[in-house]
Amino acid sequence: MKQFFQTILTVLIGLFAGLALAGLAYLTSRQPSGAPVMLQPSPTPQPIAVFVMGAVERPGVYYLPRESRLVDAVAMAGGFLEGADVASINLAQKLEDGDRVDIPGSGAFPTPQLVIGGNGLLVTPTPPAGQLVNINTADAALLAKLPKIGDTTAARIVEYRQQNGPFTRVEDLLKIPGIGPDSLEE
Repeated sequence: MKQFFQTILTVLIGLFAGLALAGLAYLTSRQPSGAPVMLQPSPTPQPIAVFVMGAVERPGVYYLPRESRLVDAVAMAGGFLEGADVASINLAQKLEDGDRVDIPGSGAFPTPQLVIGGNGLLVTPTPPAGQLVNINTADAALLAKLPKIGDTTAARIVEYRQQNGPFTRVEDLLKIPGIGPDSLEE
């Protein structure tokens, strides 16, 4: 009788071990449940480059945030010149990377004089004294010529712009090490 109970116990242990192994095999071989992992877009989209020419104050290549409109590009280029034919363009037009925008008009317009910058991108040359410098398009050499900005701070501005996209407010320059309220005022 004792041998009978040992045989039954051995069969039960074997049965439970077999069920445990079958359950483990089922759990490891079945398809995972739930939704697949979806990658989200990057939090800071890269800016687009737009070539603006024609009846604008400062023709050249400008870097704008994605979803920018033609009106934004014209503003970056210093606005319209006298004689610009504003009625023939759509200022609400969305821009795309690599767009060329030619603002029509009558009269003589400045010819864009572009140079290749250190990083291989087209930039506008140093503006004449008294003109504003676009911090979103100027290269490090041009930025270094500004008051209270040296080579190191100019390189930091370009690096910040490459990592975070174009500046949306002048006050964003305060995020750059080496630029304080006094430097910003200059």
